[in-house]
Amino acid sequence: MLTVDLLVAGSGAGGMTAAIAARHHGLDVLVAEKEPVFGGTTAMSGGYLWVPNNPVNAAAGTRDSVEAARAYLRHEAGNHFDAPRIDAFLRDGPRMVDFMHAHTQVRFGPATAFSDYHPDAPGGTPGGRSILTEPLDARALGRDLPKLRRPRPELTLFGLAIGSGKELWHFYRATRRLESALYVTKRLARHGVDLALHGRGMTLTNGNALAARLYLTAQRMGIGLRLGSPVTRLLRDESGAVTGAVLATPEGALEVMARRGVVLACGGFPADLARRKRLFNHPAAEGEHWSAANPANTGDGIRLGEAIGAAVEEDYPNAAAWAPTSLVPRADGTLAPFPHFIDRGKPGVIAVLRSGQRFVNEANSYHDFVQGMIRACPPGQPAEAFLLLDHRTIRRYGIGFVKAAPIPLGPAIASGYLKRGETLAELAAAAGIDAAALEHTVAVWNADVARGEDRDFGKGSTAYNRFHGDPEVTPNPCLAPLAVPPFYAVRVVPGDIGTFDGLRADEHARVLDRGGAPIPGLYAAGNDMASIMGGNYPGGGITLGPAMTFGFIAGRHAAGAMD
Repeated sequence: MLTVDLLVAGSGAGGMTAAIAARHHGLDVLVAEKEPVFGGTTAMSGGYLWVPNNPVNAAAGTRDSVEAARAYLRHEAGNHFDAPRIDAFLRDGPRMVDFMHAHTQVRFGPATAFSDYHPDAPGGTPGGRSILTEPLDARALGRDLPKLRRPRPELTLFGLAIGSGKELWHFYRATRRLESALYVTKRLARHGVDLALHGRGMTLTNGNALAARLYLTAQRMGIGLRLGSPVTRLLRDESGAVTGAVLATPEGALEVMARRGVVLACGGFPADLARRKRLFNHPAAEGEHWSAANPANTGDGIRLGEAIGAAVEEDYPNAAAWAPTSLVPRADGTLAPFPHFIDRGKPGVIAVLRSGQRFVNEANSYHDFVQGMIRACPPGQPAEAFLLLDHRTIRRYGIGFVKAAPIPLGPAIASGYLKRGETLAELAAAAGIDAAALEHTVAVWNADVARGEDRDFGKGSTAYNRFHGDPEVTPNPCLAPLAVPPFYAVRVVPGDIGTFDGLRADEHARVLDRGGAPIPGLYAAGNDMASIMGGNYPGGGITLGPAMTFGFIAGRHAAGAMD
């Protein structure tokens, strides 16, 4: 048996933040991680946090207000608006960012131009609420580097994880701008040296950098971490308070007593097929729905809570954060999910159904795109669509797993991932799309491009749309014709990047029982906690921002340090 003050289940951003906050206030903390590597879905993510009124963007000149952010969240969450938790998030989110910069190895940079996903909604803004984790030299982890979960290989370039923001734009413009070409050449050369010397890239970016920075902080603070040790059962005393848990360690079962309680931060249920099939609003069995989240996130934390009477929120309009997902063939014959976050906003990219018709503003958020796709597909048929573009556009921006020039297209065509046709009719035949309807759709699109306005769906009409367009394309950065053969298509299906439904909790991150009362000694953070967004997706980083904020709250509350 082992005794600590606080036990945290999960080593993603929410759990590690809870551990760090508690340790800062004097608690003895142990983090139990299910897998043999740390970082969870955080290490595979884009590394953005959505935190209104954050000090990082404020220092860069943005203006925001609690009132505006609260109005926006009220609009987004609708009937699921949870005022106490929203107020706690708006109060403690900026405090969490300040705490990280003052007391940890975590560093954030501004993303002032990254728009809210619905910037024209009440309280929405065209930028300033998202921040991004700064890169980290992997050498800082020393011999612990192999313990860090790597990004999905499909989201890298030869193993190089390209940083979001300015670095990504340099890669897009490498064949058109000398400055970008020089930057990319140096970055690739440095990566090549790292591969030769270390067998991997040594510049950590995005969520991988965040997971590493949190781990470095935890190690320097003396926080214990047990890998390969999932929590299998919560322990309670006669009053019903949670007093610890049982871990399944490599050495066998270990009973851990936790004087101040347990924090559940196991990543939600994107890989729990039974719960997915019950709660998702489209077919969600294996092969019908694909998640880009950590495949080990099988709903453990939620089941642990349910087993002792915790309430689970299952009424959100969307049980998860949807993302259109293409399926990349791997050398071993399996398929890997590729979530399409930004390529749909590029000029010259449109989306059609098998009917050959457009159905959505392609540049809207990935969450909104999938909702539109599910609504548009005929009942009883698979939810699917195709992203279409011409040769000029694919060579300039790439599409999904297919990289821009000079990376060749041949392997993606040979694998079947990328469909190709010298004419639109040939492409339609290759992809199984109605040829006559597709030709009409493209003709209408090209006519609208000439006018600078997408009259059917308004692509390029919002700040969020334009953020993912190309500012060098005028008058509309999201519009370009499909005119230069050959033509290409990639099939996308519904996927997710994490779940929204989860354990009900209060403003102190305490898990609630089915009667609405806090369960003493039990906290939740990250995707184990029901999302404060009410099943909607307001902006980039609405998972990590609240995850770290409520981890910060949970750690402080367990330490008795709330003000």
